[in-house]
Amino acid sequence: MTAYAALERLFARLRALGDAAGILGWDAQTLMPTGAAAGRAEQLATLRGLSHELLVAPSTADLLAEAESGAASLDAWQAANLREMRRAHAHASAVPGDLVEAESKASSAAEMAWREARAASDFAILKPHLEDVLRFAREVGRAKGQALGLAPYDALLDQYDPGLRRARIDPMFDALRTELPDLIRAARERQARDGAPPPVAGAFPVAAQRAVGEALMRTLGFDFERGRLDTSLHPFCGGATGDVRITTRYAAGDFTRSLMGVLHETGHALYEQGRPAAWLTQPVGDARGMTLHESQSLLMEMQACRTPEFMRHLAPVLAGAFGADGAALDPDTLQRIYTHVAPGFIRVDADECTYPAHILLRYDLERAMVDGDLAVADLPGAFDAGMKDLLGLVVPDDAHGCLQDIHWPGGAFGYFPTYTLGAVAAAQLFEAATAAEPGIRPGLAEGDFRPLLGWLRANVHAKGSSGSTDEIMEAATGRPLGIDSYRAHLRRRYLGEGVAA
Repeated sequence: MTAYAALERLFARLRALGDAAGILGWDAQTLMPTGAAAGRAEQLATLRGLSHELLVAPSTADLLAEAESGAASLDAWQAANLREMRRAHAHASAVPGDLVEAESKASSAAEMAWREARAASDFAILKPHLEDVLRFAREVGRAKGQALGLAPYDALLDQYDPGLRRARIDPMFDALRTELPDLIRAARERQARDGAPPPVAGAFPVAAQRAVGEALMRTLGFDFERGRLDTSLHPFCGGATGDVRITTRYAAGDFTRSLMGVLHETGHALYEQGRPAAWLTQPVGDARGMTLHESQSLLMEMQACRTPEFMRHLAPVLAGAFGADGAALDPDTLQRIYTHVAPGFIRVDADECTYPAHILLRYDLERAMVDGDLAVADLPGAFDAGMKDLLGLVVPDDAHGCLQDIHWPGGAFGYFPTYTLGAVAAAQLFEAATAAEPGIRPGLAEGDFRPLLGWLRANVHAKGSSGSTDEIMEAATGRPLGIDSYRAHLRRRYLGEGVAA
């Protein structure tokens, strides 16, 4: 067996361990009884510790060096796979195994504390746990930063999006910070002239909402033989290779949020289900990073499923599911509901124009925490001040403030920027897709997502991690990731610029 073949075998074993952890993590957020939390934390920490031991073993370093010495004999996909193996090894070998397990246990405990704290709207319940998680995140950032020649926060970013750096984020986010207030103001003035959309009112049984969600998942292209839909406190996409689990949450008096949550997570799931089949157990078969992953969820939710064309398909679906209450929602009303701009407290419920402000705030706060400039004890006040500054809102309690997201309790420092970068990428990709495939928009009106999904399969999903984010974006759209398409999209949809009269 060659060194490269031995590495493929090793990484297939690592994938199996990761998949087991993925299912255990999904269960912890959906079905697990609370009394099992301590045992589950130990199980996940053990699996992650075993994976770390395999990855950083001296024999793995030897195999990598031997395979790299003979890399000229590898084909393009194998060479890319070896590059991704080296990257995974560099990240893992920078962090001691005891830190990996300690961080995993702390995150598991903090996630359970977060559930209690959010329900009670009491940050004090989470505070000591979040302090532990942040301490470990800083240690990981410093260790990886030293090994990779990066600042600690850049090292954390690199975990979620290879090659992503603050220097790349800041110019785009600075532009949004400057432009968003005027855009939001102009959009709200325009909508005020047209009148507010009618409130969503009626009986929308959860069972019927779930049925609608599953039907639309099939419409978008989700394969239920390789995945499922469930309920959780915080919507997410997880699971394992070949078993993609997505979740949403429901409110019986308002279907609009849960439905878009389903469509958002389905975008993630379609990416997972569309990864290159020949490389599913290998690093090169992974999704490229969270910017592209979020682009796929936001492309479906924001770009495709809030178009007038899709609303023409959605209206009769809702009428069939909810009877008279659904029949009152014609395509124009649905369009106004789903593109209504109004600052709100909850990030996952935010409209497309105000959503980036939520990310700008979290980006600022998590950088400050990682850099040591913001103590956990001061997080609620800093969060509330940022909401007042960016969106003009006075946060009423912790549940509507810094307790609304699971990311920091889960240790995901460096993840938040990819949400808005994903929105930027989604606009650029959808623009390119609709230019290349004229059948995409008419298809949305008929509930036919095959033209869109086919383009995404070929240009994003099947690429795996064979190239960088910018390389995949440039091949698909003709240019690397940039803000121009996103800016034009927002001004077109919300201000009517560039739209024929």
